[in-house]
Amino acid sequence: MTDVQAQPTAPTSAATTTRRFLMCPPVHFDVVYQINPWMDPEHAHVDRGVACDQWQHLRRAYEQAGHRVETIAPGGGLPDMVFAANSALVLDGIALLANFRHGERRGEEPLYERWFRAHGFSVLHSKYVHEGEGDFALDGDTILAGTGFRTDVESHREVASLFDREVVTLELVNPRFYHLDTALFVLRPGEIAYYPDAFSATSRAQLLRRYPDAIIADADDAAAFGCNAASDGEHVFIPAGAQALTARLVERGYQPHALDLSELRKAGGSVKCCTLELRSAR
Repeated sequence: MTDVQAQPTAPTSAATTTRRFLMCPPVHFDVVYQINPWMDPEHAHVDRGVACDQWQHLRRAYEQAGHRVETIAPGGGLPDMVFAANSALVLDGIALLANFRHGERRGEEPLYERWFRAHGFSVLHSKYVHEGEGDFALDGDTILAGTGFRTDVESHREVASLFDREVVTLELVNPRFYHLDTALFVLRPGEIAYYPDAFSATSRAQLLRRYPDAIIADADDAAAFGCNAASDGEHVFIPAGAQALTARLVERGYQPHALDLSELRKAGGSVKCCTLELRSAR
């Protein structure tokens, strides 16, 4: 793990809190089918041992920053189960279970449901296709919600009703950025980073209006999965290689932790994809 040290002006707001995360070790990780443009089953050549080492580095980075990491046992024949963020949206002690678009991932649903119930969460089943925190990002009391490839827009209205929060629909138009969490992440309430070219013109205008001071990722940052990052309001856990974005974070006073998850990126995932935040009742 390579850390890029921030300047002494790190944010001091109350946004920095201990987080509780769910992760799934990549014991069965592989690229054996193609459900996004990053996946290439013929040429991927996955090294599962390296993938497990990289995943452990991410877990340790969270724990060293003071966060609590829980794990779920991976299921055989489910190579993408490592991407725990897609399993649900967890708010107020409620897990709105994913309703995956692709059949290759639907076998994950009962395993995650069993884990949530065993750990005291209420579980709700969605009427609509959605992929959890892959397409939902919490900004304070507002939920930013992606659609266009994996999540039906009808689920946005469902989430607004279930959790009694404002939901802002954002349309993704570039298939390489098929989930919201590949193109945008929340740094702390009211501040985000994102890659504009992943979004429709209408959604870009809406983001500019809501977040005029957002950190903008460039094409190289985006290709390095730089927006598939996680922030606790001070530390930013970001894929290695997003150099310009990392430099901008330092300029804003954040402390980036650059992590090599190159094996997992072969399936179109990185830091945030591996990380589901567990939020209890407010």
